[in-house]
Order: sequence, then C-alpha cells, then structure tokens
Amino acid sequence: MLNLAALPSPLWVLGTGTGVGKTHVAGRIARAWSAWAPVIYRKPFQTGVDRADHPEADATAVAGPGIHAESHVLLRAPLSPWAAAQREGQSLDLDATAAWCRRPAEGRILLEGVGGLMVPLAPRVHFLAWASAWNAEAAPALPGSASGVCRRPVDQGRIPCVLVALAGLGTLNHTLLSAEALMMRGWRIEAVILNPGADHTDAATAEENAMLLRAFLPMPVEVLD
Repeated sequence: MLNLAALPSPLWVLGTGTGVGKTHVAGRIARAWSAWAPVIYRKPFQTGVDRADHPEADATAVAGPGIHAESHVLLRAPLSPWAAAQREGQSLDLDATAAWCRRPAEGRILLEGVGGLMVPLAPRVHFLAWASAWNAEAAPALPGSASGVCRRPVDQGRIPCVLVALAGLGTLNHTLLSAEALMMRGWRIEAVILNPGADHTDAATAEENAMLLRAFLPMPVEVLD
C-alpha cells in the first residue's frame, strides 16, 4: 500500500469525478502527515454549504489535531462552482483564489480540488485549466507509445497530485482519461488511488481494475484499504 506519510508537500488531491472520495483520501493523508508536522488543508472551492464550519463541509471532515483546515469560496447550491455562483448572482474571482492557494504556510500543505477535473468554474474555464495556469509553467508532454501506454511528462516544479477514482465498473475509462488530461498539462501524478468504499466494490474487482490500470499508467496504482 502507498505510504501516505511519504507523499510530498505541497500536494493536490484530485478526483475523476464527484463522489469518488477525495475528502476521505485527503483526511487520510492529512492524518498521516500530522504525526510528523503541522498540516494546512486548503479547499479553494466548496459547494453545497453556507459556512466553513458546516457539518457537511469538507474542511470539517478533514480538520483534527495538528490539521488546520481552510475554505475559500463557499456556495450554497450543491452544483459546480460556476452553476452555484450563477444561482447566487455572483462571479468567482479566480485570480484571488489562486493567490489564496499559493499563500506560504508553516507545515505541510494539502489542497483538494472540487468535483472532477473539468468541472466548470467560469465561462470557458474549468478546474484543470485554472489550476494548470498558475501551478508553475506548463511542462512538455510526451506522446503515448503505439502500444497505448501513457507516458509521464517531465514536470518543471509543478505541485504534484494524487488522483482518486472509484474502484468498480467504469473506472478504467474515467481514470485513464483523467490521468491523460493531467499528464498532457504537465502534472506529476504521485499515485492513482482507487477507493472501493465509495462505490462498494469488492476487493477482488478493485485489485483487478488496479492491475489493468498499471498496464497503462507509469505511476503507482493503489487500492485504498
């Protein structure tokens, strides 16, 4: 199993979609890190809540001893950030949110995305485009081989990520598409983490899907226990 405590900081926790367990994985990483250093968890976009300490807020789920949890944009409707902002008659200041994410801090920094990689934030701007624009300069992507195996691009100082995915039916396509989108934009994926608890996948099926993904991806693919 992946050594969560050894993952680098700062680190993004991203997902192939909504409901894959990003916050659960972020909490596991934060607790593993907190045994060694203070942890600052940052959630730049949170929908479906009206305050940072709401019982359903992701920051509430992650916060704990040695873990300081922060939220920036809070929107009441449980929709994409763009749709939720439209419901409230506002537009999101994406530059200010990027600056909020980049603030220095004492300790290890853990950032969590919102929904899937391409969830809309504004007209013609999805999450991955926004995060890639400020998360260091874009790195060159290496083309896939004729065999279809995805090649990891060379990163140039970009904050790396872990990619959280479901473990059951449909995860192969969703995970490969998401991993390719990240790598083509220069992201380093520390690991793909399949979360069988999110879709109630049995252990044998989860491991079988992990094995198949390992044949296509250059980074570790692990099943969360």
